[in-house]
Amino acid sequence: MKIAIIGVGNLGYSIALGILSQKKEIKCKSLYLTKRHLSSLDHLEKVSVVKLTTDNRRAVKYSDIIILAVQPAQMQQGLAEPAPELNPKKHTLISVATGRKIHEIEEVVGDIVPVIRCMPNTAISVGHSMTCISTNGLGKEKIECAQLIFNALGETMIIEEELMQAATVICASGIAFWMRLIRATTQGAVQLGFHSEEAQKLSMHTCLGAASLLIDSQSHPEQEIDKVTTPSGCTIEGLNEMEHQGLSSSIIKGLVTSYEKINQI
Repeated sequence: MKIAIIGVGNLGYSIALGILSQKKEIKCKSLYLTKRHLSSLDHLEKVSVVKLTTDNRRAVKYSDIIILAVQPAQMQQGLAEPAPELNPKKHTLISVATGRKIHEIEEVVGDIVPVIRCMPNTAISVGHSMTCISTNGLGKEKIECAQLIFNALGETMIIEEELMQAATVICASGIAFWMRLIRATTQGAVQLGFHSEEAQKLSMHTCLGAASLLIDSQSHPEQEIDKVTTPSGCTIEGLNEMEHQGLSSSIIKGLVTSYEKINQI
C-alpha cells in the first residue's frame, strides 16, 4: 500500500502511528504525511517509509490510498488542491473529517472516485480504535481496503451513513467521556485513601477488565453486574446512589447533547 494522510493533526497523527506500528498487517510501502508546519513531525522523518511534505498534490500523486484527516472547516480546501491528481482507476479516498458527509466530498472531487467515510478514535494510535465505516457506491468495491487498515488498528463496523454522526459521538467523542469516568473513579479512589498514581492504575485496569469481560463473554452488562451484587451489599448500595444522582441519565443526556451539536457543524 502507498498511503497519504492529508492534514496530520491529532487524529491523523494517531492513524499514522497506528499504521507504522502494524507493519505485518499493513504492508505500507510509503506513508506521505502532509501538514502546513512539519516541525512537529520531524521525529518521524527517520522512519524509512515516511515522507513529510506540505504539498498535498505531491502526496496524492505518489499514493494509492488517501486518508483525508483535515479539520471539517478545511475539508473543501484540503480536497480542492489535490483533486486534479485523483485518478478513479488508482485512488481510494478515505475521509475521517468529522461531520463531513460523502456527498460533500463528491461535490469537490466528483462521484467517479471511491469514497469511504470512516470515524476512528484516538485509541487508533495503540491499536484499539472502534472505527465505523460507510461508503458511496464505488466505495463498496474498495471497503475491504479500509477494513484491512482499520481492523489492524482495532475493530470496525460497517454502518449506514445516516448513523455516522451518532457513531462519531459514541466512539470518537466517547473517548473523552470514558476518560472523564476514569478520572472520576480515580478521584474517588484518592478520597478513599489511595495515592493518585495507585488510584489511576486501579481505575484504568478495572475499566479495561470490565470491557474485556463483555468482549470475551459476549454477555450483557447487567449479567456481569448481577455477579458482583449481593443483597444489601456495598455494590448495590453504591450503584443505587449513583443512579439516584443521575449517572445513567446524565450520560445519555450528554450523548444526545453532543449529537445535537455535531449536527449543527
